[in-house]
Amino acid sequence: MKYSSIPSAQTVVSHCKANGINNIVISPGSRNAPLTIGFSEDPSFNCYSVVDERCAAFFALGIAQQSKKPVALLCSSGSALLNYYPAIAEAYYSDIPLVVITADRPPHKIDIGDGQTIRQENVFQNHIGYSANLKLDIRNTNAIGIADSEGSPQASIQEYNEEQLLKAFTIVFQDKVPVHINVPFEEPLYGVVEKPMTSTIGAVIKEQESLLVDDLDHFTQLWNTAKRKMILVGVHDPSHEVQQLLDSVANDPSVIVFTETTSNLHHPNFFGSIDSIIAPIEKSKNKEKLFEELRPEILLTFGGLIVSKKIKAFLRKFTPEQHWHIDPKKANNTFFCLSYHFRVNPLRFFEVFNRGLVAPPSNYFSFWERIKKGYQVKRQEYMEQIPFSDMLAFYHIFKNIPIGYQLQLANSSTIRYAQLFDLDPSLHVFCNRGTSGIDGSTSTAIGASIIHKDPTLFISGDLSFFYDSNALWNNHIRPDFRIIVLNNEGGGIFRILPGQEDTQNFETYFETVHQMDASHLCKMYQMEYQMAENEQELGAELTSFFGKSDKPKLLEIKTPRVLNNKILLSYFDFIS
Repeated sequence: MKYSSIPSAQTVVSHCKANGINNIVISPGSRNAPLTIGFSEDPSFNCYSVVDERCAAFFALGIAQQSKKPVALLCSSGSALLNYYPAIAEAYYSDIPLVVITADRPPHKIDIGDGQTIRQENVFQNHIGYSANLKLDIRNTNAIGIADSEGSPQASIQEYNEEQLLKAFTIVFQDKVPVHINVPFEEPLYGVVEKPMTSTIGAVIKEQESLLVDDLDHFTQLWNTAKRKMILVGVHDPSHEVQQLLDSVANDPSVIVFTETTSNLHHPNFFGSIDSIIAPIEKSKNKEKLFEELRPEILLTFGGLIVSKKIKAFLRKFTPEQHWHIDPKKANNTFFCLSYHFRVNPLRFFEVFNRGLVAPPSNYFSFWERIKKGYQVKRQEYMEQIPFSDMLAFYHIFKNIPIGYQLQLANSSTIRYAQLFDLDPSLHVFCNRGTSGIDGSTSTAIGASIIHKDPTLFISGDLSFFYDSNALWNNHIRPDFRIIVLNNEGGGIFRILPGQEDTQNFETYFETVHQMDASHLCKMYQMEYQMAENEQELGAELTSFFGKSDKPKLLEIKTPRVLNNKILLSYFDFIS
């Protein structure tokens, strides 16, 4: 096995290896050659080559999302690493661990006009768990005799670099956030040796256990006496154990459980389409009275960010007496009324909390359950009478996804439409809701599909898909990977928002109307292409779309640009 001849490169690789970080996403470059050699020459690493650094970062994020382990990113110096920033911000707010390794020029070459050189130290400081800025090895300084800034001997440099790496790896494992390791290299870059020159094997970091230390008696008493309790779950990984524990709480007549599509929790008593409950109240003549009846005495939340704007607006105006949040790390005061933070994972919380629960008499659940069943009937009636549109297309798509698929959703209209329908409980649903950007959704889905054992379906709007089309530029896409693109020739979601007008200015700068389709991209990237422009064609295409194939498939569904928003807004009128 070959090793880079540069000590700092050997040290970074050995720390990754010792801590079981075996998935490495590499973008090509020369300055990162010492690290590329170290990772690619060692068979214990799975190395993925992705040219576009923005795509590479989201690709790595998808792998980490599914593996629940840190994934390393590696790129060259200069602007290359700046393309990582969108995915780093997403990982930071989604609690996904990434080890971002960037090659750098020597310190004495910064800001002197040297090519491919920028100020890389602490460049991600606002959205990173830790920045480890390693020192340049003395043995690798150039011929004019410039050592590191402090003139330290190599042993001291090695000790400093080891210390920085230990801090970075401790944080990435314990806090589940991205960390940045910046490594300066001087030429020559491609030297190799047969044996490692450093004795380090890398310190092994252990993840911290999330322990329940709170005395729950006081909270249990408050819970048992309250007659209106609401549990609201945001982004949450599929968990059979949490599902079972929450099932018992859902049978309490004083509890309603609101779940989002990304919560991956299902029960007949759960309320899975939050906006279908709240939107009709907004249109009611008795909305103040109804909102008061929906207002919980206690709001219990866990999981990541909430998609529904309507539930956020409701809880900010009709605030609960108590808001408790469960999370080992953080508690976002989303509704401006947070009263207690349980620093523990939801599984451990409910294991203890459920033991002392008693269900008081209440009609809270039964009242809202009748309303839920009412809108479910009306929703079906509406689907049977509307013309072909985004909403009808999503209705048919969700009915036809095979059992057990991983479902990756793009942001903007895609995730919001998904909130309106009941998905099969066997589907594992994910979406980049940390920053909720449209960039990188395709790349994330492809990275996630590498790890997920079952096939993956990615659903996207046209702007999100075309924005991240470089995601298809790699050799790691599985034949069973499926993409559905809803093409309504622009950013149709802007037509739903207040203030939109049918003007050329609106169409150009907000809706961004276009006439592109995905057929040429599929030809270039050797994907099977299918297309549907009406309900009959969609039904026919869906019958074969999920079948086995030698290549990944893309189904493009073309819907009417100026009709979609009217059908969606009319839905809430209809169920009201």
